[in-house]
Amino acid sequence: MNSGAGFPVNDLFRRRFQTGLAITTLTLSVSSTLFLLFFISRLGLGGSFSAKTLTLGLNSIFSQFNFFLGGLIFLVGIVLTSFIVFLMMTQRTRDFGLIKAAGCPNSLVAGYFMTELLTLSFIGCSLGLFFGFIFDYATSIFIFSEYQLVNWWLAPVIFIVFLVLAIFFGLQPIFKVSKMSAAAALSQAKYFGLSDEFSFKSSRIKLGWRIAVRSLFRRKTATIRIILFLSVVFALLTVSVTGGIVAKDTTNDWLGNSVSDGIVAVADSNFGRQYELLLSKFNSGKEVEDFNYTDPELGVKSDVIDAICLMTFVESVDPRLIVYGHVKEIANFTVAEDSMQILPVGDHREGDCLVIGVDPQNIDNVGAMKGRFLSSNDSLTAVIGDSVSQSMYSPSPSRYVVLSDPLVQSIQFNNTNFQIVGLCVDPLNNGFVTYVPLEKMMATTGLDRPNIVFIKIADSYPVDRAVEELKNIVQNVDSSLDVFDFREIVKQNSDFLSSIWSIILFLPVFSLISASLCLVGYLMLSIEEQRHEFGALRAIGAKPRVIFSISVIQSASVIFSGFAVGTSLGVIIALMILIADPVVTSSSIAIIICWILSGLIGIFLLSLYPSFKLAKTSILKLLS
Repeated sequence: MNSGAGFPVNDLFRRRFQTGLAITTLTLSVSSTLFLLFFISRLGLGGSFSAKTLTLGLNSIFSQFNFFLGGLIFLVGIVLTSFIVFLMMTQRTRDFGLIKAAGCPNSLVAGYFMTELLTLSFIGCSLGLFFGFIFDYATSIFIFSEYQLVNWWLAPVIFIVFLVLAIFFGLQPIFKVSKMSAAAALSQAKYFGLSDEFSFKSSRIKLGWRIAVRSLFRRKTATIRIILFLSVVFALLTVSVTGGIVAKDTTNDWLGNSVSDGIVAVADSNFGRQYELLLSKFNSGKEVEDFNYTDPELGVKSDVIDAICLMTFVESVDPRLIVYGHVKEIANFTVAEDSMQILPVGDHREGDCLVIGVDPQNIDNVGAMKGRFLSSNDSLTAVIGDSVSQSMYSPSPSRYVVLSDPLVQSIQFNNTNFQIVGLCVDPLNNGFVTYVPLEKMMATTGLDRPNIVFIKIADSYPVDRAVEELKNIVQNVDSSLDVFDFREIVKQNSDFLSSIWSIILFLPVFSLISASLCLVGYLMLSIEEQRHEFGALRAIGAKPRVIFSISVIQSASVIFSGFAVGTSLGVIIALMILIADPVVTSSSIAIIICWILSGLIGIFLLSLYPSFKLAKTSILKLLS
């Protein structure tokens, strides 16, 4: 190429490793940011999937978690972009001086390097968009079994943002070196942004440590940048791993409480299939919309319940009456502690949900998220699902609802008011459920029989065998009844939720790879700057292991500095976003520690590549 653009393009091909490093890190930064924004959109911040697949309470948890995680990943992208283009352009200081010394005017030299910067930035951002869409498509097919593009306008916004950032930070070293004379650009005092000699004269410090520390302080700008970058990366890793694993265990524990192990149900065949669809909403279950829950023929006769209770492997029987009805929010008042002013709480919003009558003495498979569950002493009390709470009992500026607290309010069903005593997370009907005492439910609806009966099987008895025996018993009494085992549906719900958390735990991998590549580039810059110094040490008898140890000390210093700062910030942020009453086990703590230490060890091992390469370099090459 003899054109004006031929020189910078050829120069990029000549410096393949540095060019590939810059493009790869910029690509990872853009793709991870775009992918996370698409992922967040699907889970609650403007997406449509969340309303169909997650309860509103779980959606709120994901949104809060992803808000912090998205901010950290975007910050990582900004720091990464600024560092990699700064590193790439700073490495050209000596080239700039050589070209200027050959008589090339400043404007032409600056044009060459700006062309390189624009080329790198455009290619990196374009590849980032491409892989961002690929990752989004792959995860959507894996989790949702279908692909629907959401908020496509995020792609050009991310492209423009990162392109502007790359150009802005890349122009800074170009403008700085353009003001230097050729002699200054070629001098060791200015090369790679070196500052004055760092004085560290303690005789107690070994030579290797003194050289390593002096080199880090001489390149203060680059050292501060890489420590800052690593701090943000380790903070991201700590938040995503700690918060993600704990939240995953907690939310799966909530789902497990919807139908515990060893519990089967007896119901009319049509009603049982309807309940299966309501329970499998995480898997896009579509229930029959015009199903008549109040049909008296769906009731389970007392003779059937008595026959079930006589079976030796039955530990407990939990009859329930489930109907689909219209509910209303009942407002209340509270007194401000400081001014003793009476303030309204809530509004008069309405909605539809499943209303479930349960016997508080027998139920043991609904976990309260906030407050408590029904007790045997309760009369007109209720526990509402998280979706009901989020849709009907949340502050709403558009309706001028400033204060709203379901635990001080009531809910009305069939002209009967029930005081709300607790909130629960329940996948049934996507959390649009309300639990009330069975007796009050029957009195309110006029129905005298439950329409589904849950049965707790003894732990020592095989569930499959119990199901077969139950079928024989209940169908002998009422042939319209059947026995349903919901364990597989609960497992599918748990697997679906786990897959979402797994994607979140996978996100830091992009940043860890980027951090490793940036660290390799930084160490190569450091080694290049100290090339003649290391050559002189080798020439006077220093062994290769001495040179290797100096390089390792430099990399370990910046890595562990970033690790200490990042993990501290990450723990603080993780504690801020952890959900109430988290499930923390010894195994989860061990997994968290292994993840974080694996990231630290992985980055450190990859950072040794330039050190190994340096140790194998001959003295003549070091001095050339």
